[in-house]
Amino acid sequence: MELAGRIALVTGASRGIGAAAAIELARRGAHVVITARNQGGLAETDDAIRAETDDAIRAIGGQATLLPLDLLAEGGLEAIGPSLYQRFGKLDILVGNAGALGTLTPVPHILLDDWAETVGVNVTATLRLLRSVAPLLLAAEAGRAVFVTSNIVRKPAAYWGTYGATKAALEHLILTWAEETRTARLRVNLFDPGVVATKLRAAAMPGEDPSALRQPAEVAPDLVDLCGPNETRHGAVVRIGS
Repeated sequence: MELAGRIALVTGASRGIGAAAAIELARRGAHVVITARNQGGLAETDDAIRAETDDAIRAIGGQATLLPLDLLAEGGLEAIGPSLYQRFGKLDILVGNAGALGTLTPVPHILLDDWAETVGVNVTATLRLLRSVAPLLLAAEAGRAVFVTSNIVRKPAAYWGTYGATKAALEHLILTWAEETRTARLRVNLFDPGVVATKLRAAAMPGEDPSALRQPAEVAPDLVDLCGPNETRHGAVVRIGS
């Protein structure tokens, strides 16, 4: 129960890697604040957390608080930090998983509205969230922040320009923050899960057999390892597959 008593915030936790990470965090004793647009999906994640954690784990904090939230809505992200402080007095762990694919299309055909929405979710929302919760993470005894990225940044592929560009921007933003916090107790890292059976992957590759891919629950333990109090990596891009 290495995360007993710790408060963790997970974005995009209604399904896929976000949901699996939230379940794993709770299994290790953390109280998980899960956020996503889909309230029904959050309820399913909450049900899974309750099913995966026994009474002893829940007694030391392993449970969830649901926070339905649209990352593009005005004011919602800015209120998270003060809300967490008012409710829990702290934030120990942030898992930034929420992401948008955008439309797969040739670069000259990218629609500006689609571009703006994908940038808004993958980059701007991350900045807004950090502006809100960074003081809590920096004040934590062992603050940990992990953001999900993609190998598309290093291996650009035709038609993936919108997604790849926003993930590249996310990586640069987070690695810059890591440089700025090298003397703090906070540990900031990026996590590339490789090819995983998620809704985003299915939308991009509808012909794939999802059962042939790694499942979110298989990669979640590696992600959550980066959230542990004994984690020493900082400013790393941790990859577990291609």
